[in-house]
Amino acid sequence: MTGPESEGSQVRRAVCPGSFDPITNGHLDIIARASRLYDEVYVAVMINQAKKGLFEIEERIDLIRQVTAEYGNVRVESFHGLLVDFCKQREIPAIVKGLRAVSDFDYELQMAQMNNGLSGVETLFIPTNPTYSFLSSSLVKEVATWGGDIAHLVPPVVLDALTARLKKD
Repeated sequence: MTGPESEGSQVRRAVCPGSFDPITNGHLDIIARASRLYDEVYVAVMINQAKKGLFEIEERIDLIRQVTAEYGNVRVESFHGLLVDFCKQREIPAIVKGLRAVSDFDYELQMAQMNNGLSGVETLFIPTNPTYSFLSSSLVKEVATWGGDIAHLVPPVVLDALTARLKKD
């Protein structure tokens, strides 16, 4: 088969990268939307050994798997190094990123152009749902640390894990 019909038989893959420490409802919104657009969506949890996260990589992966299980086409893996290498190894032609504000765009555009220049991988930007436009993992951790209510900002399983982790510290 040739032409447009044959293109439909290929698996369409994308990756949603990040540190996800922890995953928020904003992250989940972008992943859910990507899962409706692609056959397979990889959530790539970045390993940055220079930064000490609140949750270990395996804990983050477990939480993400729990909150994305309903989608059926989401895979969660860690990666170290260049995201484009992760993409090449898995034949992923597209990176999906959520943009919260114009300030995100400046940085993400540079990254998108670099990634495309290095490997030909395209980056698609999805505007964040306005409900989550202010949301970041850092803010969630800070508010939770001071006893603020974050129940509407993270999935219930993440809220439980975060509450338990902060009680330990």
